[in-house]
Amino acid sequence: MTSGQYSDKDIRHEASRRRTFAVISHPDAGKSTTTEALALHARAIGQAGATHGKAGRRATVSDWMQMEQDRGISISSAALQFEYRDAVFNLVDTPGHADFSEDTYRVLSAVDCAVMLIDAAKGLEAQTMKLFEVCAHRNIPIITVINKWDRPGLDALELMDEVQQRTGLLPTPITWPVGQSGDFRGVLDRTSGEYTKYTRTDGGATIAGEDTYTAEAAADLEGDAWTTAVDESDLLEMEDQNHDQETFLAGKSTPVMFASAVLNFGIHKLLDLLVDLAPPAEARLDKDDEPRPVDDPFSGFVFKVQAGMDSNHRDRLAYIRVCSGVFERGTVLTHASTGKPFATKYAQQVFGRDRDVVDEAFPGDVVGLVNASALRVGDSLYLDKKVEFPGIPTFSPEHFMVIRAKDSSKYKQFRRGIEQLDHEGVIQVLRSDLRGDQAPVLGAVGPMQFEVAEDRMTNEFNAPCTLERLNFSLARRTTPECVPTLARERSVEVLHRSDGELLALFSDRWRLQGVQKNHPDLVLEPLVVS
Repeated sequence: MTSGQYSDKDIRHEASRRRTFAVISHPDAGKSTTTEALALHARAIGQAGATHGKAGRRATVSDWMQMEQDRGISISSAALQFEYRDAVFNLVDTPGHADFSEDTYRVLSAVDCAVMLIDAAKGLEAQTMKLFEVCAHRNIPIITVINKWDRPGLDALELMDEVQQRTGLLPTPITWPVGQSGDFRGVLDRTSGEYTKYTRTDGGATIAGEDTYTAEAAADLEGDAWTTAVDESDLLEMEDQNHDQETFLAGKSTPVMFASAVLNFGIHKLLDLLVDLAPPAEARLDKDDEPRPVDDPFSGFVFKVQAGMDSNHRDRLAYIRVCSGVFERGTVLTHASTGKPFATKYAQQVFGRDRDVVDEAFPGDVVGLVNASALRVGDSLYLDKKVEFPGIPTFSPEHFMVIRAKDSSKYKQFRRGIEQLDHEGVIQVLRSDLRGDQAPVLGAVGPMQFEVAEDRMTNEFNAPCTLERLNFSLARRTTPECVPTLARERSVEVLHRSDGELLALFSDRWRLQGVQKNHPDLVLEPLVVS
């Protein structure tokens, strides 16, 4: 027995059932709506909502923060777990807005597959491409969903060409739309040759009706629309654009489906595709590039730290991706970076705002450890056999602001709030002796991170603050030996980041180039995500 009542065989079986994936897209491509539609079709929830607050529909369960619901965007990542067929899904909903790419990058370190949503009318947009590149760098297999086919958009074959040209992946459609964009009748299943016709429900809040027809019946029912779909599918066949599992897992091809998440069209087939094609939880490489078998003793790593999810729960959750063995609540684990014990008395699975105590979890699962103040993003935990997984790099900040407490009597709350936001990775906190602790500098990838920080400082920590923009736009890693020289340069400031890095801030790239030209021996290294 490897862990408690479970044998190695049991653990391997449970790992094979897991499908841990993220949905990635450009803002407003329907990511949160798709997340809810998947949960709806798996019977995990009874009715879908929408982030845009359409009449008669609730806010999506994955978007819990008030700012998310007000703006109709995802800011923080929510982990949803549900079962479908014999599979257990761990769906990690990621921020779609570019300002929160750092959080998305962390989440992608914890998944085995990604569903890439493409707006049928807009094609591959900037943020989609950025997220695709992260997936490609991490060798994460990608399933592509052409969403919003119920609205007027681009030609289906044209979209396939764009996917191939811009991503380098060979698109291998599993389904093909019957009816052009804006006239979504159903899909041709390219494997069976059958036709699935969809029927709208009121507001798309419940599962759409699906009826299956033979090719002959579909021709009688849909006429020219069916003929066009068959002809286009035949063209794909001639180009050998058929699914190949080996090239998909190798990141060379991408299965494609057509859907309308808001109407729940095509979602059932996406669930089936995830069960049949998405990779299960398998051995993960540690920081020395050695695989950690799934049936080894427990191990996992922190990919997100989150607080303020519910005013009734004044605690902090560290989200752990289970990599091997069985997580059992109450077990005392070892914190790899410090060697100190870490008790897991309180553990939860989180579905949006809803929480359930979790007693055990298997490779691929996501567990929220409560009151995990000692844990930071990238930390590893293990039982018995030591392991440390690769750390999660930090993005280079491009926007900087000084933050100060409005009320000096609330400095204690102010300091606690800053430390919490830093710990979670909501914002990067930079300090210097010159500025002092009462006026730290916040660094962000995108300006909206400042809004989140200000909102949470005011409403969660009761520490209203003021923010003052600084005229810096890029940062470079430097060393203590370089500080005296940099201190004499105009439009340059050196600050300590809380992780120990020493960052030199520059007003723009021309100022950086000028300093490098005058002082070629200075250490000024880019902070690059690797």
